[in-house]
Amino acid sequence: MEKFIPNITFTVQIFQEGKTYIAHNPELSVASCGDTLEQARENLKDALRGFILSAKEMGTLDGILEEAGYIQKGKKWATPHLLVMDRFSLVS
Repeated sequence: MEKFIPNITFTVQIFQEGKTYIAHNPELSVASCGDTLEQARENLKDALRGFILSAKEMGTLDGILEEAGYIQKGKKWATPHLLVMDRFSLVS
């Protein structure tokens, strides 16, 4: 892995649309897809890596991570605590 990609943990949500698996990271609003669950997960890792590298090059990575709830501790980033992941329906 590139030396300037921070070692942080990301949330992954994977769902299926037809025959395609969609992998989404809610903290950074990055998504990717694949023909299999594992392919979607790996494609999301690549998409996150590209997103982080681009943000680092533009000088916006720290601000993006802070806005997403990550906390910088020295040179490391602490992952936001996921309290609840839930589903509910809105009834009219």
